[in-house]
Amino acid sequence: MAIVLNHTIVPARDKEAAARWFAEIFGLHYDGAKGHFAPVKVNDALTLLFDAHAAFEPGHYAFHVSDADFDAIFGRVKEKALAFGSAPGRFDDGRLNDWGGGRGVYFKSPDGHVLELMTVPQ
Repeated sequence: MAIVLNHTIVPARDKEAAARWFAEIFGLHYDGAKGHFAPVKVNDALTLLFDAHAAFEPGHYAFHVSDADFDAIFGRVKEKALAFGSAPGRFDDGRLNDWGGGRGVYFKSPDGHVLELMTVPQ
């Protein structure tokens, strides 16, 4: 059996605002809180469960996406005038990377989580 990540909890100051923001940037649908969490279904295998926390260390969430999805998501990042960069520690150099022959970019969520898009998996 293949091991597949089914869900992970993403801490946020305001779980519903974080879920709405993520869904909007990634072009996904958010249906509202369900019980304790504010879930966003990323694909058939993965759901992000946003959860309210008063204090937390920001995480790093990396997504392998198609070229078309990269263009759409990156377009929304630029529309919202979010700082972006080519590598960890360079979140605001305004550049993409070309690691592995693909395209990659890093940007941060309002809660400080590092979000990474890549068209070629590492």
